[in-house]
Amino acid sequence: MTPLFLGIDGGGTKTAFMVIDQQGRILARHETTTSYYLEIGMDALRTLLTDGVHAVLAAADVARDEIAYAFAGLPAYGEDSRLLPELDGLLAPLFDHGRYRIGNDMVCSWAGTLAGGDGISIVAGTGSIAYGQLEGRTARCGGWGEIFGDEGSAYWLAREGLAAFSRMADGRVARGPLFDIVRAHFSLEHDLDLCAAVNSGAVRSRFAQLSRLVIDAARAGDAHAHALIERAADELARLAAGVARALDWPPGQPLPVSYSGGVFNAGALVLDPLRDALTRVVPHAVLTAPRLGPHVGAAVHAARLAGRPLGPSALRALQPGQGF
Repeated sequence: MTPLFLGIDGGGTKTAFMVIDQQGRILARHETTTSYYLEIGMDALRTLLTDGVHAVLAAADVARDEIAYAFAGLPAYGEDSRLLPELDGLLAPLFDHGRYRIGNDMVCSWAGTLAGGDGISIVAGTGSIAYGQLEGRTARCGGWGEIFGDEGSAYWLAREGLAAFSRMADGRVARGPLFDIVRAHFSLEHDLDLCAAVNSGAVRSRFAQLSRLVIDAARAGDAHAHALIERAADELARLAAGVARALDWPPGQPLPVSYSGGVFNAGALVLDPLRDALTRVVPHAVLTAPRLGPHVGAAVHAARLAGRPLGPSALRALQPGQGF
């Protein structure tokens, strides 16, 4: 029987579960809410993972002992060393210790966007981080959280966008389309009502979704919103530069840089300034469209950890447009 692999791609907004086989066939996929334990708590995370594994295995009509290996990439993994034993044991009730591994969700992005090849993956979703590998060496940059980090992320764009709104409301800067877009989104009768609208329900994942207001404003010609996107692109490029330095990437050797996360759904509005910023700080970087999504990358990485890396034909079968 062909070996089966389970991938779990955690995130600040959603968590995806996928079962694949050695040939790159997708047996099932399941999606649920955020797995950010700093937001939902460790008990809720444990329940979410258990329920998600049961759901995807039921959809695939396979038993737990048919899974050769499982990999779960979770947000904030590795950012509190005291919690590593507890995080590493989250799947222990489901799989033998030698058949699974827990890691940071940045690995899912790298394993998907670059199909496990050498290079760097930039993540700009609810938070931001960059991760890369070169000849087995690994490095990360960023991922310090929304309070004093996560530059260029959806949360960062939302926070900076609302700050720009406050300056417009005060008359500290000229009003642009962002002002009316924010007022309309929150149905504000008075500008200061924004404080109650945001502070009464500022859950990290929901707050980050407000980044789309900045994207909409930039498309409408708002100079402040456009400047924020330029800043975001510059910050994300610097994350890649930090990883390149840590990996000691050979000067002049082309460096594949790919990307994942909701911020990149804006397309050229974000990718064009990112490409320009990479040219400035990582001159040998080659911005590369993602080969696979992070949810697929998690399962691909599970196969790699099992010592059964997927071949080129299996990776091609998993690419968008090939049946998933």
